[in-house]
Amino acid sequence: MLGPDPVQDSLTDPPALHARAMDNLRFIRDTMERAGSFTAVPGWGGVAMGLTVLAAAPLAALQPTASRWLAVWIAEAVVAVAISSSAVIRKARHGGTSLLAAPAQKFALSLSPPLVAGALLTVVLYRAGLADRLPGIWLLLYGTGVVAGGAFSVRIVPVMGLCFMLAGAAALFGPAAWGTWFMAAGFGGLHVLFGALIAKKYGG
Repeated sequence: MLGPDPVQDSLTDPPALHARAMDNLRFIRDTMERAGSFTAVPGWGGVAMGLTVLAAAPLAALQPTASRWLAVWIAEAVVAVAISSSAVIRKARHGGTSLLAAPAQKFALSLSPPLVAGALLTVVLYRAGLADRLPGIWLLLYGTGVVAGGAFSVRIVPVMGLCFMLAGAAALFGPAAWGTWFMAAGFGGLHVLFGALIAKKYGG
C-alpha cells in the first residue's frame, strides 16, 4: 500500500495555505477598519429618510409660495433628523458601539459644520429671494458633511457623500424649476439606494 505522495502534497498545500492566509489577513484588515470606524451609520434608517423625502417632494411642488415650499422641507428635515437619530441609537446599541467613542465623535464633528452652514445660508438666501437655489446648496453641503464624516466611517459613506455633492452641483447649475425634483433624486433616491447597500453590507 502506497503512502502519501510528498510531491503531490507539496503541490497542493501551499496554495491552500496561501488562500487561508489571505482570508485571515482580510478578516484582520476588516476588523481593524471597523474598530477604528463609526459603523452605526443607519442603513434602513437611510431608506426610511429617503422614502419620507419622496413623499414630501410632490407636496412641496404643489405649494404656491416660496415660504410654504420652504415650510414643507423644514418639516421634512425635522422628520428626517428624528428618523436618523433613532436609527443611529438603535444600530449603535445593537452593535455594541458607543456614541461617545472617538470615531463617533469625529464623525459628528465632521458632519455638523456643513449642516450648520446650510442652515445659516437657508436664512440668507430666503431673505434675498433666492430660495430656488436652496436645493443645490442643501445637497452640496450635506454631501460635503457626509464625505468629511465618512473619513471616520465605513468606505461606502464618503462615496455616498460624493454622490450628494454631484447632485448638488447639478442642482446649482441646472434649471431652478427642477429644484424640488433634484431634492427627490438626491435626498430621496440616494438615501434609499445607499441605505439599502449599507443595510445589506454593514447591517441595519
